[in-house]
Amino acid sequence: MDVTGGVDTEAVALGTGPAEPTTRADEGRPLRADAAKNRERILVAAEETFAEEGVSVPVDKVAERAGVGVGTLYRHFPTKEALFEAIVFTRLQQLVEATEAFAARADAGPAFFDFIEVFAAQASAKHDLMDAMATAGIDIKTACAAELERMELGIAVLLERAKQAGAVRRDVDPSTVIGLVVGTVVAAGRRPGSNPASYRQMLDIVCDGLRPSPT
Repeated sequence: MDVTGGVDTEAVALGTGPAEPTTRADEGRPLRADAAKNRERILVAAEETFAEEGVSVPVDKVAERAGVGVGTLYRHFPTKEALFEAIVFTRLQQLVEATEAFAARADAGPAFFDFIEVFAAQASAKHDLMDAMATAGIDIKTACAAELERMELGIAVLLERAKQAGAVRRDVDPSTVIGLVVGTVVAAGRRPGSNPASYRQMLDIVCDGLRPSPT
């Protein structure tokens, strides 16, 4: 995909985009440079490890892959669930950035549907993490409420631009878009013989349904 507005949208889709800030807004003062680098290494290693070995892998393996001690990992992320949450939070931030980048494009219709692809890729890549958080009793809507709200507002902008361009039907709202994308990814993941790309055919059908009916 194109790089727009300073955000590499393909990198966002693959989960390899810009690193998260050195601290979340609710965590107080920024981290020291060395601590921030350790935190970033841990998050990258955690995503790679979970993707390869599943979310049940011991955090010791994450620490080893990140090149830090287990104590350092636990100072940043006291529980495995906190590590899950940080990964999801980071990717939500990148989706917010993606909405802003796509909103800066002149081709409102294609920009909206390109974002849908990025959103679906992220949701598919993080589906196991979401399930793990739910199993641990973590409510993603509460844990990442501010970023989810920002993402929905960004989607609202993309959606309105696409409607004005005649590329999306008028009776669609942002919550419907989110529900359709997430529901498609979840349903595709539960199909027998599913793989990371199983949602794509279903997503194409969803996108066709979002477009206005031919007159």
